[in-house]
Parts: sequence; C-alpha cells; structure tokens
Amino acid sequence: MASHSPRSGQLARRLFQLYAGLGLYGASSALLVRSGLGLEPWNVLHQGLAGLTGLSIGVVLTIVGAVVLLLWIPLRQRPGLGTVSNVLVIGMAMDATLALVPDAHTLAVRVPLLVAGIVLNGAATGLYIAARFGPGPRDGLMTGLHQRTGVSIRVVRTALEVTVVVTGFLLGGTVGAGTLLYALTIGPLAQLFLRVFAVPGPDGGGRVVAEGPPGRAILRP
Repeated sequence: MASHSPRSGQLARRLFQLYAGLGLYGASSALLVRSGLGLEPWNVLHQGLAGLTGLSIGVVLTIVGAVVLLLWIPLRQRPGLGTVSNVLVIGMAMDATLALVPDAHTLAVRVPLLVAGIVLNGAATGLYIAARFGPGPRDGLMTGLHQRTGVSIRVVRTALEVTVVVTGFLLGGTVGAGTLLYALTIGPLAQLFLRVFAVPGPDGGGRVVAEGPPGRAILRP
C-alpha cells in the first residue's frame, strides 16, 4: 500500500488553506456588507460600482480583480495559483453568503455581524497567505508599484486605499465606523492568524510565513 509523503500531505494542507481562506474571505466580507456599518477599503469601491452598474458586488469584485491583474503585466509581476483563485473564488463566496444572510436592521444584530466579519476576515487572511500560493491581485499591484517607482510600500498602500475609499464613497459605497475598526484591527488579527495557520517548511522547520510584518500581509480581495 502506497503511503503519502510528508510533501504531498503538506501540499494538500496548503491547497485546503488556500480555498478555505478565499471562501471565508468572501463570506466575511458579506457579513460586513450586511452589518451596514462600513466596509474594508476595496469593498467600498466594489459596492459603489455595484450600485452604479446594477451588477452584484461579487461580480464587480471579480471584474475589478481581473482588471487589476492585467495591470501586473507592465509591472512585471507573476501571478500564482492563489492570485488567479483569488479573482475567481472570493466574489462567488461573497455573493453566495449575501444570498443566505438577510439585511440587519438593529444594532443588536449589526454590531455582532461587524465584529464577526472582521475577525473572520483576519482568519481568512491568515489561512490564505500562509498557504503561500502567491499574493492577491491588489497586493501584487501594491508591491509592483513599489518595485517600479521606489516609493515605500506604506505610501503606495495608503495612496491606493485612500483612492479606492474616496472613489467608492462618492459612488455610494458604505464608509463608517466599521471601516475604521477594520483598518485598526486587521493587521494584528492577520498577524495572529498567520502564526496559527503557518505551514512548516519542507524541512519541518520554522514557520517563516508568520514572521513578516502584518502591513505587508493583508489580503485585498
């Protein structure tokens, strides 16, 4: 009877983490939508565009992800399995969750939805990034602009997120206390869950993926 090698077992775990993380990311983002208290920066833009076009927010997320991925070409970035899967999976998971979870009308429901959405988003980020299958399209845009321009990651990321939040807000996207709470907590949450879900290296040694600064590890759907 053939036995599974440690390497194949590790690959299976990484694939599971990748798709579980992407699915959970979409679901957690849907909870933030239903809370009505504010979205993460890129989803403010996606929601605004959804209202403008009449498309679902998940479909808009997928289209924007594909457009951002095209911007990788002049930036000479190389997508991985996780990058392409990011574009395809998160939007579907988000729309599916929105179809199942009704609108919330009282703070007694909206606040728990917000908190659950943020915490689960942090867990999804840890799952996805620790799988090591490549960055999301928006993270690749950020690092590509940094490499091509020499401008720091922090400045590039801030400029991108301010731009998408302002644009999304002007288009009707939801900006609120939840947007601020997300911005303040997602870094520490992502760092925590990166440590929890880190996959040991091929030699069984250190969990290196958990050591990076959380500011560079945030998944942008």
